[in-house]
Amino acid sequence: MAPSSTSLSVYIEHRDDLLNYANKFLGDRAVAEDVVQEAWLRLSSRDAKGQEIGHPLSYLYSIVRNLALDWAKRRVREVPQSPESATWQVLPASTPTAEDVVLQRDEFRALLDAIQELPERTQLAFRMYKLEERPLQEVADRLKLSVPRTHQIVAEALVHAMQRLLGDEDR
Repeated sequence: MAPSSTSLSVYIEHRDDLLNYANKFLGDRAVAEDVVQEAWLRLSSRDAKGQEIGHPLSYLYSIVRNLALDWAKRRVREVPQSPESATWQVLPASTPTAEDVVLQRDEFRALLDAIQELPERTQLAFRMYKLEERPLQEVADRLKLSVPRTHQIVAEALVHAMQRLLGDEDR
């Protein structure tokens, strides 16, 4: 089941306001973008499961606030330390095991397979924005689309990939 057109239109219409709201907590527009996108994914996930949300805009603002506050709290707790500090000296190397590498490759392949099921324009938008980490404006310019429409198709690709990956785990 795909996200409802009502919740999608609410998200698209209020995306900039949600970004500004998240940015007030975070002071970092890029992180605010991630927070708002995560809020959309949570809303669309509930939609996809058929869980009706009476006030999607209020729900989005609530998710954005909670995610932004959580992120801000983590940032305060995570005070950087010098690599020469005693804490760094006792930590094991963060080299992934061979099993971790294989698992990550399999998950990445499954993600790419899910994305390849989508229209070419959606694949390109996803690849440029998520994999190549290009700015949304650049992706929109390349596709000759508005930024909100570009964000929408990237979000649709993410929802499709999540549904596909979660669906595969249920088998």
